[in-house]
Amino acid sequence: MGRPPRILAAAMGTAARRPLAVGLLITVLALAGAALALRLSPTTASDTLVGRSSESWQATEREHQLFGEDAVYVLVRGPVTKLVLTSDLERLIALEGCLGGNPPAKAKIPGGRDGPCGRLAATKPAKVVFGPGTFINESVLQIGDQYDAQLKKIQGDAQSQYDAAYKLAIAKKYTKARARKVAQQVKDLAMVQSLKDAFQLALKYGILKAPQVNDPGFVSQLVFAAGKKAGTPKGRFAYLFPNANSALVQVRLKPGLSDAARKDAIAQVRAATRMADFRLVNGGQYVVTGAPVVLTDLTTSVTDAIVLLLIASLIVMALVLALVFPARRRLLPLVVALAAVAITFGTLSLLGASLTMASVGVVPVLIGLAVDYAIQLHARIEERAGPQASRAEMVAAVGHVARTGAPTVAVAATATAAGFLVLALSPVPMVRGFGLLLVLGIGVGLVTAVTLGTAALVGLTGGRGVPRPLAAAGAMLAPAARGAGELLRENRASRAVAGRGRAVRGFALGAAARRPGRVLLAGLAIAVVGWAADTQTRVESDVTKLVPQNLQALSDLQALQRSTSVGGQIDVLVHSDKLTDPAVLNWMSSYQAGLLKHFGYSEKRGCGKAELCPAFSLPDLFGDGKGGIKTQAQVDELLDVVPAYFSQGVITADRTTATMAFGIRLMPLDRQKEVLDRMRADLHPPEGVEAQLAGLPVLAADANAAVSSPWRRLATLLAGLLAVGLVLLAAFRSWHRALVPLVPIALATGWSALVLFVIRIPLNPMSVTLGALVIAISTEFSVLLAERYRAERLGGLDPAAALERTYRSTGAAVLASGVTAIAGFAVLALSDIRMLRDFGAVTVVDLTVSLLGVLLVLPSALVLGERWRAGDVRVRLPRPRLPRPRRRRRPAPAPVA
Repeated sequence: MGRPPRILAAAMGTAARRPLAVGLLITVLALAGAALALRLSPTTASDTLVGRSSESWQATEREHQLFGEDAVYVLVRGPVTKLVLTSDLERLIALEGCLGGNPPAKAKIPGGRDGPCGRLAATKPAKVVFGPGTFINESVLQIGDQYDAQLKKIQGDAQSQYDAAYKLAIAKKYTKARARKVAQQVKDLAMVQSLKDAFQLALKYGILKAPQVNDPGFVSQLVFAAGKKAGTPKGRFAYLFPNANSALVQVRLKPGLSDAARKDAIAQVRAATRMADFRLVNGGQYVVTGAPVVLTDLTTSVTDAIVLLLIASLIVMALVLALVFPARRRLLPLVVALAAVAITFGTLSLLGASLTMASVGVVPVLIGLAVDYAIQLHARIEERAGPQASRAEMVAAVGHVARTGAPTVAVAATATAAGFLVLALSPVPMVRGFGLLLVLGIGVGLVTAVTLGTAALVGLTGGRGVPRPLAAAGAMLAPAARGAGELLRENRASRAVAGRGRAVRGFALGAAARRPGRVLLAGLAIAVVGWAADTQTRVESDVTKLVPQNLQALSDLQALQRSTSVGGQIDVLVHSDKLTDPAVLNWMSSYQAGLLKHFGYSEKRGCGKAELCPAFSLPDLFGDGKGGIKTQAQVDELLDVVPAYFSQGVITADRTTATMAFGIRLMPLDRQKEVLDRMRADLHPPEGVEAQLAGLPVLAADANAAVSSPWRRLATLLAGLLAVGLVLLAAFRSWHRALVPLVPIALATGWSALVLFVIRIPLNPMSVTLGALVIAISTEFSVLLAERYRAERLGGLDPAAALERTYRSTGAAVLASGVTAIAGFAVLALSDIRMLRDFGAVTVVDLTVSLLGVLLVLPSALVLGERWRAGDVRVRLPRPRLPRPRRRRRPAPAPVA
């Protein structure tokens, strides 16, 4: 294999000759990596769900730039009448000003400059704040301005009539006194007529005096629908008053906020709603929720839970490793693995990356693989050196293993990395990052096992290099440890299990020698059933079922849906140079109405159980839209007089981009994708108009569809097998050596899929990619065992003896590392977070099936491979023949008398 073995030999040789220096170097790197890793912060940015080049991401990013990020909602629960017709309205107006970073100019900032309002005023994270209080207040101001302007206009027109009449009277030679009298009469007549027209218009709309915020009559006329049950808000204001018992404040944060800034902004919004200055005295309550809030809380909660579970996993892995690894210094592989994890995540921090939900899942996988590399090298060195080896004998053993066994471990690690590298082809950036981080971690894990593992093993030989206090403590604890080990291993149950294990191993090896073809055919038949079943395996995508059920953000989001019948918002971003053309606006109204009707909404029933509900959109500025928009003049006139406060949330200042918004219920992502597909199918904008779906629900549904597609999973498996095969072929330069280990790897993917289907553990967005894990782990086991078998055959052993020795040595190490990793993942299955629990359960199934499958089927593949082609061993095995029963000789017939 050329240069790689020489590099391995040099690295292991240096570690063996200078264990203290190498050990200290790797330890310092690990500590530095751990310190850097502490700076990593979790992220829920939209570009972790879909690629930046995708249409939906670009539309969402553009919408965020123009209109702000997905809304943080402040749900106000309580009768709307008590909210808007009492002094609570002024408190709500003040709260909305606080959230927008706009405290009263002259008054004291509520809570002071260090309070929530002061911090929001300083950082100004909100791009748009839109709520009932500001809506009513702005309406009062605008109508008041129009009222004053109308009075001034009437007075101005009357004065113009006076001046014209006066000039005309003077021209007719009237005296100045008479001219002034006539002109005043004309002015009075003009005032009466104008006031009569204005009064009729005001009477029509119920505005008989300059409006005031504290005027219940005006507010009632503005908010509540006539002819319906008292307290029923107007349907066109559903985005502010979804029903008679709830109101909504939308806080759309500025685009480009860091995760820390977004988290702080949400925390300040929550803190503001708890301030006494804004407490509603008539029974109303504030609930802060929305997609950004849920994602922020979910990330923090799950990350904290993973940290705790991983600590428990490490403890369990340490206990299992101490019991199942038959070598000295049993915990050394786990120390090596922890160093590899620290260096890997420290490198991730240096690269300026952040933690995603998927990258957190790298930790247990990487620990299992790094433990395996350390165990394999550890076992080979101790096997070569012997149980009572001296320091010199240990160094010599390291040199031998560096030339013989270490290259095989390196090839297995490279093939495993190739299997994970296939995930880089995923359309979901989070999954791509998961695969690439694992590839980096595998390289670091191998290097750490080669250097730190070797240095520690040699340096601790004979107690040398161990500080006296630690050596004394070890001497005191050694008898207790041996006693505990004997108690756990040397009892009737353990001996029975060990006996069963030897019996199963003997049966598998015997079946491989006698009927390898039948074993493989049986394995293939089961795998085919599993591949078919995998297309029917359910993927759980209901976020409300995957997160901790005691998560406050989840409860608040469910409260939002109970109060408003919606849990999120989908936007349709519309762009055109002729956006305000009546034909375009009428198309928007028609598209909106058609979708709402299809998904169960009507004005009479309201949202109820409808899957889509209306939200604030550009067509809403033009009334109910039943009569249609007739002329361009109507559009321009209305947009000219609509305050920027109302219009900025739905149309840009240049009037070229607008939004149509739909409220959507909480639902599984696969159903959400079906809703989006229907919305896209009906989206046929007029010529010259571009329309795209945008928003976090769009990104989440598209990402879930890309990850959970059974055909994409199957394609990923095939690509993984191909990548592993090419690496093995390049390393071994032998079709036989490359293909034989692939047989159990390929079969294991089908077996694990079948087991998951039978036990009905659903996949989820975190575990759906673990088909690659089956390939990776199976590759590790299969290559190590196959190459050890080849070495034993080249050493002159017959197949049965070679298999027996392979499984007694390398097989024991493989079993130890596999059981250790399985135990670590099993701890995750005890989590109360279903996403983690299912992830742990799926991983345990995958690892168990991979381990048992390789151990049971690989012998048959090895034997059958030798029969088909001698390959590099160049020994063709005769078919084993069962002894034929001897025929009894019939006695000679008696002579005929």
